[in-house]
Amino acid sequence: MIRLHHVAQSRSFRTLWLLEEMGLDYELRHWSFFDKSMRSPEFLALSPAGRVPVLEIDGRVLFESGAIAEYLCETRQDLGFAPLPGTEGRAEFLEWLHFAETMGSLLANLTQHHVVLRDPSMRSETVMRLEAKRLEKCLGAVERAIEGQDYLLKGGFSAADVAVSYGMIIGQKFVDLSAFPTLLAYFDRLSGRPAFKRAAAKDGQATIYKHDFYPQPELD
Repeated sequence: MIRLHHVAQSRSFRTLWLLEEMGLDYELRHWSFFDKSMRSPEFLALSPAGRVPVLEIDGRVLFESGAIAEYLCETRQDLGFAPLPGTEGRAEFLEWLHFAETMGSLLANLTQHHVVLRDPSMRSETVMRLEAKRLEKCLGAVERAIEGQDYLLKGGFSAADVAVSYGMIIGQKFVDLSAFPTLLAYFDRLSGRPAFKRAAAKDGQATIYKHDFYPQPELD
């Protein structure tokens, strides 16, 4: 039995998408960031930080999205979503898989200031501008990496593309992607995949981001 604990629009979408790409049977349990259920003893027993994703699989519980991706790829090697250890492209795969967490931390900070901290007096305009600029640089790095190729790895689509794509899915809410045409074409390829479409249909009701774009505060 595989069970994914998931919140719509969150990083757990990456795990949801990867499960769909792999064609694995799983149960999907939806949670909310806003009803305090993820602070319950039940959920904290699964995820010490009270975050998603959490994946129950093979008689164990995993609660870090990067670790989940690695575990799925290494225990289902025959499905071909990652270069094997010691083979060409493995180092690049690991680098991009973990770079996705760099972008995830920037998105988390931007979400905290734009969405979670509803009282403007609690927000830092400096942090909002700085984190958006850092995210923009990260997205630029992804665009440069895919110049002349369809995916991050020369060997083709992998779980690294699934991981990094979240930086575009949510990143476009804080950074104008019109300056990144190669990145937009890359995202079109990813979002056009049948497994992406199935995952998007299962994602759930959007409760985190109510706006298409959250502009950064202007300098005085």
